[in-house]
Amino acid sequence: MTFKDKTVVITGGAQGIGKCCAESFAREGAKVHIIDIQPGPWFTGDLADKEVLERFAKDVISKSGRVDVLVNNAMPLFKGIDDCTYEEFAYAQAVGVVAPFYLAKLFKDHFADGASIINISSSRDRMSQPQTESYTAAKGGIAALTHALAASLAGKVRVNSISPGWIDTSSRQYSGPDAAQHFAGRVGTPRDIADMVLFLASGKAGFITGENICIDGGMTRCMIYHNDFGWKLNPPPSLPDRID
Repeated sequence: MTFKDKTVVITGGAQGIGKCCAESFAREGAKVHIIDIQPGPWFTGDLADKEVLERFAKDVISKSGRVDVLVNNAMPLFKGIDDCTYEEFAYAQAVGVVAPFYLAKLFKDHFADGASIINISSSRDRMSQPQTESYTAAKGGIAALTHALAASLAGKVRVNSISPGWIDTSSRQYSGPDAAQHFAGRVGTPRDIADMVLFLASGKAGFITGENICIDGGMTRCMIYHNDFGWKLNPPPSLPDRID
């Protein structure tokens, strides 16, 4: 059991990728501490609240004494420029960037030797769709925070990030264009991300830090031109047919 008796902290661990990571670490013998805004048998609280973060960190240390792995996974608010208010945009950054920074700071003196932080970013840290600003900005922020923390915590904690692409958390089976647009021929699953989280947290990744790994079935490597290989662009009314 690779993580036997290790202390693992996961934000947003109640469902999806976070839940899959929590279950995977538990199977490997780890003691897993989860914080989520959803009520359940874990620490319940809003990651945007400074006092909640402080109480959570105190709870982890009082129960386990140290942290071996911190997985910053909680999902920030997903809204775009038309509908997102100032307060909502700030809230998304608080959950997606400020909380990961502050947890790293709170645990700084309690990380075990060989500890690892894994930040969950998104392939949207490098590409965008309209009306995604709050989420995309948070994911870009945590990707940059990753290499800054890797520098500051060098020699003590390895810090890496993962940028998932399309990850389905409903166990739905996709076919046709949804699957074919991925080089891998399918939509991703939480297991695809959890497996990489466990690898990065393990000694097998001991020479990897400050890195971002995109796990998207190849979608961000797919070059798209109108009328090539059957691709057709049908622009929305707000998008001009040409840009001079």
